[in-house]
Amino acid sequence: MSDQTLLPAAAQAPKDARTSGAAKGAPAGNSIKSIAIVVAACAVGFVTGLSLPVPMALAAALAVFCIGMWATAAVPEYWTALMFFLIAMLSGIAPAQAVFSGFYSSTFWLLFGGIILGVSIRYTGLGKRMAAVLAGMLGTRYFTVIAGVTGFSLALAFVMPSSIGRIVLLLPIVIALADHMGYGKSSSGRTGMILAAAFGTCLPAFTILPANAPNMILAGMAETLYGARISYWSYLTIHFPVLGLLKAGVLVVLILKMFPDGDPQRQPVVSADLPGMSPAERRLTMVLGLCLALWLTDTLHHISPGWIALAAGLYCLWPGSGLTSKKCINEEVNYASLFFVAGILGLGTVLSSTGLGEVVVENLSGLAGFQADRPFWNVAMLTGISTLVAMITNLPGVPAIMTPVAENLAALTGLPLTTVLMTQVLAFSNVFLPYQAPPLITAMQLGDLPTGAVVRLCLVMFAIGALVLMPLDLLWWYALGMV
Repeated sequence: MSDQTLLPAAAQAPKDARTSGAAKGAPAGNSIKSIAIVVAACAVGFVTGLSLPVPMALAAALAVFCIGMWATAAVPEYWTALMFFLIAMLSGIAPAQAVFSGFYSSTFWLLFGGIILGVSIRYTGLGKRMAAVLAGMLGTRYFTVIAGVTGFSLALAFVMPSSIGRIVLLLPIVIALADHMGYGKSSSGRTGMILAAAFGTCLPAFTILPANAPNMILAGMAETLYGARISYWSYLTIHFPVLGLLKAGVLVVLILKMFPDGDPQRQPVVSADLPGMSPAERRLTMVLGLCLALWLTDTLHHISPGWIALAAGLYCLWPGSGLTSKKCINEEVNYASLFFVAGILGLGTVLSSTGLGEVVVENLSGLAGFQADRPFWNVAMLTGISTLVAMITNLPGVPAIMTPVAENLAALTGLPLTTVLMTQVLAFSNVFLPYQAPPLITAMQLGDLPTGAVVRLCLVMFAIGALVLMPLDLLWWYALGMV
């Protein structure tokens, strides 16, 4: 990312200085990108305004502007987010509650609490200890490291329901692990390890019912609207073999090919050789254990993971805890990351509130050419429509928009209602760009991942998902009698 996350101001200064010097030749290119994006946004607003209400046309133009800026990194991500707030409020396309909804979303506060926990893990030295122990389990080859991190991240999805919570827990440990293994800040190995953790605990987890938000929105709305109860095991059986297990394997291969590096430079540390835990490490271990216990049992107490993370962060910031420095809140928290996430969440809410997504589905359904005797074509078209909805809003927007019209789509296509509902999973599990998935945005900020690296991996995974994994999944569905 262009913003430095979680690094003290003093540590950022040298890199910022180098960046500013290196970027002196970049403004011309970035200016051209910015102008092109603004022109494209204006064109989209004008064209859609000929047939749609003004708020929808403005929302479409604003989406093109924000998504274009975020995807190309023509300007810092937080600047685009702040511009979104300004334009959305001045244009009046949505109420303030929708525009600024990201700030009171639990996702926003989960990120804030996660940043504080990450600072504490480094400050107390607990991250180095956990990394040293984990390093002994991953072997001494780069391949086994990437495969092990991906597998561990996917396994965590079976026991921890919040994808952002998993990323908040995983990334500080993986970053410390990369340091322990000798992968520096600019190395491909470090980027590969963080991507393995972020993508590994997010993308394949769309096949595990409670593991990601879109899954639960789909299940909840299907039961509420149609009385269609989606069970844990049936959902896992339908999706996990191809979109879960096979996709995790594809992810490992892609990371090894796209971000190659040498084997770890340091041998694993034997647990017996580690020094005893300090009091601060023990206190932080208790805090993390309590967080994990509460995250795992959220169906019992119904406390959002965001408020659990905020409470933990507040304890870590309390001067008497000894878990952060006195200047932590001023020097070690990058608020640009928080503005960025709030902007993305707000954009999705604004687009949904204007009704733009429903209009897109209605128009695309008329162009899809549904025929009852072409089930595979119908499934492909339904997946394509859901994919476009995901691009216009975000991944949670797919079930929110597509589920209410699923019964009508089942009548048009002749497919069973369950099959129509499950086509949404084919779409929201295949991420085109990271802005669609708040967990990936969180990982970019916490892991200080380069935007280009995340975008490249998203695009390649999307292409493989659409051209290879989806046809294989449809064959699996055929074997199950769903098509």
